[in-house]
Amino acid sequence: MAIATRTATAVWEGDLPTGKGTLMNTSSGVLDDEVVTWASRTKAPGGKTSPEELLAAAHASCFAMAFNLRVSEDGVTPSSLEVSAEVELDEVGGEPTITSSAITLRARIDGIEQDAFKAAVDDASRGCPVSRLFASADITVDAELI
Repeated sequence: MAIATRTATAVWEGDLPTGKGTLMNTSSGVLDDEVVTWASRTKAPGGKTSPEELLAAAHASCFAMAFNLRVSEDGVTPSSLEVSAEVELDEVGGEPTITSSAITLRARIDGIEQDAFKAAVDDASRGCPVSRLFASADITVDAELI
């Protein structure tokens, strides 16, 4: 049985260049009525979201959870974690392809040595379910204990 299942629906109206999609029926309701467009995906957001932005949010929050879980196994609780993700859409073989997700972690953690920090980062990189989903993409992590 699954740990969790979440859902969302996108309803698209119009052609790709000028049409729009509207998110609805999301499990939490938080994303309901958010609009996605080709322009928000490939040019400027203009107050609209994109699959890449949603994936970046998913990857950043998933990595934060995976890292927090990992350091807690060492008996350490972070004072704060700031995790960002930059997801890139590029053309590969003439097709738009999500090619990378770059994670940046800035962590404030008392009582952790640099080697233990690096080990936790490496384990979180492998343990984050969204990282595993992106297995075909180039995933990098720039982590700093501050």
